[in-house]
Amino acid sequence: MSKKRPGEESLPSAPSTATGPSPDHEVPAATPAPDPMRWWALAVIALAQLMVILDGTVVNIALPSAQRALGMSDADRQWVITAYTLAFGGLLLLGGRIADLVGRKRTFVIGLAGFAAASALGGAATGPGMLFAARALQGAFAAVLAPSALSLLATTFTDPKERARAFGVYGALAGGGSAVGLIVGGLLTEYLNWRWSLYVNVPIALAALLGAPAFLRDRSGRRSGHLDVPGALLGCGGLVALVYGFSEAEPRGWSSPSVLTPLVAGVVLLAAFVWWQSRAASPLLPLRIVRDRVRAGSLATMGLATIGMFGVFLFLTYYLQVVLGYPPVRTGLAFVPISAGIVIGATQIAARLLPRTAPRTLMSSGMVLAAAGMVLLSSLTVHTQYVTHVLPALLLLGLGMGLTFMPVYATATAGVPAQDAGVASAVLNTVQQMGASLGTVLLNTIATSATGRYFHSHVRGPDADGATLDQGMVHGFSVAYRCSAGVLLLAALVAGLTVWHRTPKYAGHDAPA
Repeated sequence: MSKKRPGEESLPSAPSTATGPSPDHEVPAATPAPDPMRWWALAVIALAQLMVILDGTVVNIALPSAQRALGMSDADRQWVITAYTLAFGGLLLLGGRIADLVGRKRTFVIGLAGFAAASALGGAATGPGMLFAARALQGAFAAVLAPSALSLLATTFTDPKERARAFGVYGALAGGGSAVGLIVGGLLTEYLNWRWSLYVNVPIALAALLGAPAFLRDRSGRRSGHLDVPGALLGCGGLVALVYGFSEAEPRGWSSPSVLTPLVAGVVLLAAFVWWQSRAASPLLPLRIVRDRVRAGSLATMGLATIGMFGVFLFLTYYLQVVLGYPPVRTGLAFVPISAGIVIGATQIAARLLPRTAPRTLMSSGMVLAAAGMVLLSSLTVHTQYVTHVLPALLLLGLGMGLTFMPVYATATAGVPAQDAGVASAVLNTVQQMGASLGTVLLNTIATSATGRYFHSHVRGPDADGATLDQGMVHGFSVAYRCSAGVLLLAALVAGLTVWHRTPKYAGHDAPA
């Protein structure tokens, strides 16, 4: 047998059932017949994915109105966002394993119904506590829904070209959903009221619920065994502690005991979780999933990409509304180019190239494009025009995200045993969620620190005028954007050094355990 050159190996695929190698061509193992309803299944899965991703930002623009209506204090308003991210990020691994044990289709339906009910509860909130509880429930059901949706997609599409197209749609929604959320949030808040930023999930969930029984097919996986309770407590506890620590770093500062204590506790719990997973009979996260170099590289690329990207939405929202004076709807519409770029990059470029192009080429190229967009944003001033600087930067960022996220989703879920598909999808979602939480906190801390230094060196009197305040804010954003560009270039390097395999020929099959 001749040696394969680096970059020519394929990811693990289902074992061949042939008695010997064919001299003419490679025979895939027991290729299942394509599901005739697979494209309708993609529509159902896409609706659920859009709802979960959209909900991460749709409430942001509505938050000031909700705060006034419910009498929330400035200190408490962060819990509208934090309650969701805590539950979502902390429970994803548990949700993924439940999907593998109970059944991905059943878990998908339960997650949809629960998310719709929690959204209705939040929309009808009569006080801050009721809204916080509803947001936490949304996060918990999203943690059940997201991994089951991704694993259903991974096991439904087995043909490489169809799989690339399906993951192109999924990657476009994953990358563009946040920007769409800002648009939808602005429209609903300005023309209806803040409650519709939560009610909007109900009809989306109902539409997906109507299609799920008819179009979704759940391939065989593990239906026996038991849940790893110690692993669930250690893993979920560690993730919740980390997300909480990150969320508290912005208002309290990194040296605060309220920040350091949960961060240290999270690291200790996750270290204990890894130790336990190597010994548990039915681990919550089988370590073989993350030991694969290609999968680990894809996960690292996703984590770094979300760390570097998430500041875009936060800083640009403030820049457009505070500095340029855009109203909520115009602010939301200003993000349309990034959504368009993601859709084009994921569905029209990456999906067409992935079947014959090494994933690392697409990932690294995408991150370099996104870094170029960040560099362009770092040159913003208080007098910069949207069309000359913001628009081209958003297009570059969108194309870069689309080129990166689509192959990451496809590669990180390829070659996973059927009984582990749910938890493998949960790991990818967890990395994305943790990267978003960490990126928001780190970049915001960098921006506010740079703004403080600017004021210290430029303001001589006790107060600063409006122009100086805007200049200081934009200076802080520029510093954060340069740091984001560095993180994205690091993601490009990680992808280039670790994701050496070509696209698996028969990815999507139920691989062996």
